[in-house]
Amino acid sequence: MIRHLVLFKLDEGVRRDDPRVVEGVEAFRALGDQIDELRFWECAWNITDRPIAYDFAINSAVDDTDALKRYLEHPAHQAGVTLWREFATWVMADYEF
Repeated sequence: MIRHLVLFKLDEGVRRDDPRVVEGVEAFRALGDQIDELRFWECAWNITDRPIAYDFAINSAVDDTDALKRYLEHPAHQAGVTLWREFATWVMADYEF
């Protein structure tokens, strides 16, 4: 199994209630039901307020590198990424477990 973790940081001045952000969150929340390769899916807002904290997180899992590739290339995932590019940056990590 591969764990896929992503941490998002909203751009300066962008708030969680920005309509673009709301649409982006809704798009990512729906992925768990749209992409068969996902074995585990959760995403949520960070609940702490610290200078080093990111704002939003995705924690997911897929079977193998082929499934990860299919997930990353899936049209629903790509649509969500396109939305988030407008108002955030992110870091990610993939690891086997």
